[in-house]
Amino acid sequence: MRKEYILSIDQGTTSSRAILFNPKGEIVEVAQKEFKQIYPKSGWVEHDALEIWATQFSVITEVITKANVKLDTIKGIGITNQRETTIVWNRKTGQPIYNAIVWQDRRTSEYCQELVKKGLAKTIQEKTGLPIDSYFSASKINWILNNVKGARKLAEKGELAFGTVDSWLVYNLTDGKTHVTDVSNASRTLLLNIHTLEWDKELLDIFEIPESMLPKVCSSSEVYAHTSVEIGNVQIPIAGIAGDQQAALFGQLCTKKGMVKNTYGTGCFLLMNIGNKPVISTNKLVTTVGWKIGNEVAYALEGSIFIGGAVVQWLRDELGIIKKSSDVEKLATSVPDTNGVYLVPAFSGLGAPHWNADARGTLVGLSRGANDAHIARASLESIAFQTYDILKAMEIDSNSKIKELRVDGGATQNTFLMQFQSDLLKTKVIRPSVTETTALGAAFLAGLAVGFWKDIKELEELWTEDRTFIGTKSSKLPQQLHEWKRATETAKFWANYK
Repeated sequence: MRKEYILSIDQGTTSSRAILFNPKGEIVEVAQKEFKQIYPKSGWVEHDALEIWATQFSVITEVITKANVKLDTIKGIGITNQRETTIVWNRKTGQPIYNAIVWQDRRTSEYCQELVKKGLAKTIQEKTGLPIDSYFSASKINWILNNVKGARKLAEKGELAFGTVDSWLVYNLTDGKTHVTDVSNASRTLLLNIHTLEWDKELLDIFEIPESMLPKVCSSSEVYAHTSVEIGNVQIPIAGIAGDQQAALFGQLCTKKGMVKNTYGTGCFLLMNIGNKPVISTNKLVTTVGWKIGNEVAYALEGSIFIGGAVVQWLRDELGIIKKSSDVEKLATSVPDTNGVYLVPAFSGLGAPHWNADARGTLVGLSRGANDAHIARASLESIAFQTYDILKAMEIDSNSKIKELRVDGGATQNTFLMQFQSDLLKTKVIRPSVTETTALGAAFLAGLAVGFWKDIKELEELWTEDRTFIGTKSSKLPQQLHEWKRATETAKFWANYK
């Protein structure tokens, strides 16, 4: 095997990582560094953009040192990143004018509601595939321009640059010479027309954002620039960019229409490849650009679950019924069922397909015989039930039946959860050998652009499964799904009855 590598930069919400992949798509070395979460007020979440860059540069250096490889053996760099997080910086100094406003930040919720009241929701969804929500970048840019002293004047003079985290990293990797983004990240801003794949003037007017701030929109797999000599004595091509969930979809090689992946992390993110034409959801899902390679565009339907694996952390940290996260499976399987207990983990509202921000966690069906094992089992089952709800919405929107679900993320190591998921869906659940699919997707995109891998067919030969779960029939499932629906309606009733 040739001694050449692709470097994947995986810049996440809580840590910066760098992963080196070999020609077989195997991990050679990993480096990771956490950074500070900043909470100035309730509902506000920020990062220090300079710390994001510092930690990312640090792990790039570390992974190359640990792997003991020469810079000229790294044939390309792929970038994947936390999406929607918003950074605005001064073009002359390269310094951010405010902290990065993170995707989780809710400070612009009222502003977004005002836009909804103005009757703009339909126009914006038809153009962008997204609902008007503070989750996305546009309202965050607007807030910075209106709340940072002198920002709007500087923006109008063309002296400010906006970027999601991918743009910020490329800007720094090239010593300020390159200001780009890819279509997948651009499609999360509320400013990109997903039909034309260009910034939309009407949307820019609605959000009062000067076009001069925006990066150039590129494909997800091309040589955008080379690293500057300040980074190292070899100029490495930066050749792949995709937002984290789209990168995971590509890393799972869900390259054909109808293929679906679910990332079981703190939350869960389900994406379905819907082919080369966008479908606007009627079931409260998001339509997004998956990637663009050459002239080929893949679109995706996306559904987000706010609390996935985080429910296990809750059992550990708040209830104290397990000592470490890995203990949950043993406790949950010590009982044959939940004894009628259902948990709706709406700790920060319900995501797709409900979109109820006021819903809160609800535990129902408690009887005198209910114990910690029943609650643990109900917690794990809640992850699978939420996934089921989104996949059924995807089947309706896409008018196609899901044949298999490819899975990744930490919770996929939980055999009980994966089997229960397969039973519920009555379909195969496939766990790949390499579960770092987000970083792998970015590496694949970069590798294709520089000829490290020839084509998607070659990538498909690299993708191997670790285990396939086959659904087993159970007469209890229809009743369980009915009870789950009752439980979610109860959580929504709590939110709406005031």
